[in-house]
Amino acid sequence: MIAPVDVRAAARVLEGVAHRTPVVRSRTLGAHVVLKPESFQRAGAFKFRGAYNKISSLPPRTPVLAYSSGNHAQAVALSARLVGAQATILMPSDAPRTKVDATLGYGAEVVTYDRYTEDREALGVALAAERGLELVRPYDDPLVMAGAGTAALELLEDAGIVDTLVVPVGGGGLIAGSATIAKDLGVRRVVGVEPEAGDDWRRSFDAGRPVAIDVPRTIADGLQTSAPGTLTWEVARQLVDEIVTVTDAQIVEAMRFAFERLKLVVEPSGAVGIAALLFGIVEAPSVGIVVSGGNVSAERFAELLA
Repeated sequence: MIAPVDVRAAARVLEGVAHRTPVVRSRTLGAHVVLKPESFQRAGAFKFRGAYNKISSLPPRTPVLAYSSGNHAQAVALSARLVGAQATILMPSDAPRTKVDATLGYGAEVVTYDRYTEDREALGVALAAERGLELVRPYDDPLVMAGAGTAALELLEDAGIVDTLVVPVGGGGLIAGSATIAKDLGVRRVVGVEPEAGDDWRRSFDAGRPVAIDVPRTIADGLQTSAPGTLTWEVARQLVDEIVTVTDAQIVEAMRFAFERLKLVVEPSGAVGIAALLFGIVEAPSVGIVVSGGNVSAERFAELLA
């Protein structure tokens, strides 16, 4: 559905707009480990890359709608503001308050729903049609996938080619874009990491087809998807080598490690790749880890680590 040329085109669109986040090394994790902390990205997560790549391609001032638990919400709200458009965001009623406040702060309208009893995609499609809004999907869109892949492109350009690239996986936009460019550049192996309680991707890989599960109960709110995306699955099934899982307890320890040893504040969804390496679930001669975001409140961070 996308090609390396699409990721490189997205990088040109994002140049001077998105932050080129740094690469960070940790000898405690391993001498040949490099991390890409997208917690330093605009709106606090990699999601800005895909959202802006999509929204900037639309006719000027096109009003948009998105559904998201938080990071895509903030990214769409900010991207819309940058191009002078209005954004409406469908968010779960239990979304982290800091993510809701940030989304409102970027000027978006927030409409809530119950993530455990209502279908956000159906609600989003209906609301977009009712109001005449352009739907900006969180991952199942070629421009969103290509934009997300620029994080991996930058990591590999700045740190060199690694043997194994480790990427969080929820809907699959980040891993689809990352695997597309990583395999083109010579990365041998791409591994997706998801919470053990929400292992829809692992089950799908085992079955050889998309498998749906109930909305998972996990602290990794950004990875609470119940099935792979249609487009992201088609890319990932061809280019991703393995899906592994980590427990919520391992995620918390990875957050603690990132804070104490790397001086990085990482949200649970962003810490899954670190957890996979920290607990020996992923091993390789050299590893690149995309740390997908850092949108977690001080109160929630302290609560999880207590």
